[in-house]
Amino acid sequence: MTAPTSHKGSILVVEDEPALRVLLEHSLRQRGYQVSTAVDGEQALSFLEEKRPDLALLDWMMPGISGLELCRIIRQKPGLKDLPVLFLTARTDEQDVIAGLDNGADDYLTKPCSADKLDARLRALLRRTRPVQDIITFGPLTLEPENHQVTRSGRAIALGPTEYRLIELFIRHPRKVFSREDLLERLWGPNVHVELRTVDVHIRRLRKALNEGEEKDLIRTVRAAGYALDDSVTNRTSS
Repeated sequence: MTAPTSHKGSILVVEDEPALRVLLEHSLRQRGYQVSTAVDGEQALSFLEEKRPDLALLDWMMPGISGLELCRIIRQKPGLKDLPVLFLTARTDEQDVIAGLDNGADDYLTKPCSADKLDARLRALLRRTRPVQDIITFGPLTLEPENHQVTRSGRAIALGPTEYRLIELFIRHPRKVFSREDLLERLWGPNVHVELRTVDVHIRRLRKALNEGEEKDLIRTVRAAGYALDDSVTNRTSS
């Protein structure tokens, strides 16, 4: 089971097929979600006893507790009964769809399903069930999670998807130093091979977008440690 951090929302993927589980985890992370995974219903319940995600994405046919039974259990637990549940399953019969919805699922998708379609359904469910997120500010920066907008002293900042995820992570943890290894796992996940220097490339792009003219550099580089968002320093590198 894995539980890194991200941004659009947190999703628990319950899927017993290893290749599909890794594919879903990678695809959803790339689209800005925090993804945790479980290989079966028992592991999913163990995870849910400790923390609540924003949404559960369930397979139906699993050893032990089936996805249908897991959905029923979720609906019976006081702290989870309003948790959004989306089935992603190979069961395509109309009666299966009805059974899934009747047993508490909020939506039902059949495999194979495109990443775009899955993302759209996830966003729709999260919009209906999640309150509007507060605007986050740090120094001259303002971040609006709902529409992925970042401004500095009122100036709109154009960011690519990875740079946006970087600044959101930084602004939620101001002055915290993140190692490059930390940033790799949080942004790309533990199962994706990305070289460390890729982090430096995206940090440079973020700096270029944030800093215009003589504006103070808000990204601090800490030698042999990593990077932090810090408005209290005047230069980029500290020892």
